[in-house]
Amino acid sequence: MRTMPSLAIRSATPADIPAITRIYAHSVRTGTASFELEPPDEAEMTRRMQALLDGGYPYVAAEIDGGLAGYAYAGPYRPRPAYRYSVEDSIYIDPHAQRKGVGRGLLENLIEECTRRGFRQMIAVIGDSAQTPSIELHRALGFRMIGNIENVGYKFGRWLDSILMQRALGPGATTKP
Repeated sequence: MRTMPSLAIRSATPADIPAITRIYAHSVRTGTASFELEPPDEAEMTRRMQALLDGGYPYVAAEIDGGLAGYAYAGPYRPRPAYRYSVEDSIYIDPHAQRKGVGRGLLENLIEECTRRGFRQMIAVIGDSAQTPSIELHRALGFRMIGNIENVGYKFGRWLDSILMQRALGPGATTKP
């Protein structure tokens, strides 16, 4: 009998930066989830993590049997003050941990944590309209399609769309913050 690996979601820490940097570098080099062309180094990933944490945004990590399997964070949707109750989610999974529920666990945790912190809308900006697993994950967790920005990025010798999806957090826009 085969047992399922144990998945744990927790707050990310600076000690996770080497694994986070490795996971993100793989995504940048081989995928279209990120429109970056060159992977940032550990110092830059540390700076980015700290900026989000200092801003009051959640940054979480997933472990399977003690190893970092993925990470996710919410950040500002846009910098202008009127957007302060809206966040954009980002999720990156180690290639060896894909299709094991890691993304779902991370996104569920991120939704809960953003709701607890008083955010009201979560926006997913999904790089490449061919990212069916990401689109379906977001749909399964209550996001709805709100748009497709066509041919907005150019990577790997082809034009890429960005898919926009959105879901309310907590009372959403039904009450004032």
